[in-house]
Amino acid sequence: MGKLLSKLASASSVSFLLLTLASARSQKARFYLNSLLYMLSMGVCSSLGVVYAICLSLVPGKRFNTNYLVARSFYAIAGTLIGYNITVEGAEHLQNRPSIMLGNHQSVLDILYLGRVFPPGSIIMAKKELKLSPLLGQFMMLGGNAFIDRKSRASAIKTMSMTGQHMRKNKLALFMFPEGTRSHMATPGLLPLKKGAFHLAIQTQLPIIPIVCENYHRMFDSKTRFDGGELRVAVLPPIETKGLTDNDVDQLLETVERQMKDRLVRFDQDLDRRDSDLAAHPSNQPSPTKVYGLAGLAARLIGTGKARSHVRNLQNISNDQRTPLGQNQPSDYGLVSASQAPEH
Repeated sequence: MGKLLSKLASASSVSFLLLTLASARSQKARFYLNSLLYMLSMGVCSSLGVVYAICLSLVPGKRFNTNYLVARSFYAIAGTLIGYNITVEGAEHLQNRPSIMLGNHQSVLDILYLGRVFPPGSIIMAKKELKLSPLLGQFMMLGGNAFIDRKSRASAIKTMSMTGQHMRKNKLALFMFPEGTRSHMATPGLLPLKKGAFHLAIQTQLPIIPIVCENYHRMFDSKTRFDGGELRVAVLPPIETKGLTDNDVDQLLETVERQMKDRLVRFDQDLDRRDSDLAAHPSNQPSPTKVYGLAGLAARLIGTGKARSHVRNLQNISNDQRTPLGQNQPSDYGLVSASQAPEH
């Protein structure tokens, strides 16, 4: 058995090395390499989360920092290996607690931007099925996170009410994805927001803090492309709910949705201006693709190949952005649907 394990370890190491070298010149190899690194980082940080939660539980009032430590660890590990640098504007708004943070939800990569912005004293509302996930479920329970049964309206209403009391008592910030499903959009936009988060905000009279990550389809499309690079996140000023009633839910939702969409569009306009500046000063030779993280290290050793492949990749991205959206897949961090939202 020992010899077999040794051979498997050797074969795995050689395969990983070959994949890393191939990632310098192949987008497909880079997709598989970075997907592997991302999943490994999640596994490592889930294990760390259990350790963090147990240790912090021994210190009164500190266990609610578990998510913060796990988030920062994930950003440090995955962000370095894949090559992401995330800049945040408006980070001072994250100090408002208790509050309800609402972020746009594009794909599984959103966990990375949460790793960059998640503040101390914060919890997540997740579907109850995550409790059964090895390590992930354990550290989330130990960290005081809220779990919701999206199949039971009565249970969802009760969870919402208990979560509000829990937040006020411990001065916590709660993070939710109001779209409820990963959008996988190739262009800036949001899926229709669900009402659960807005009912909760009004019931608790807590401010809403919108968090917007720019559209990153050019870097990650969940199927063929997974590249590192620069990402921007904006934390918008808090939207107060004091004095609002259930009759104001729709107006509150529209206000948050409009602000988030406007910021997504502004991010995209910034990219358009940058592209226009580059087009105004063309080069005689196409620029080679920039490779980041572990793949970037391999690229410095063996190069990135012909620049024409980079031009072809850009054309593929352009074609994606003209393709209608496919079917959305349920998110691991979905919210209660509008039909399940509390009625008053």
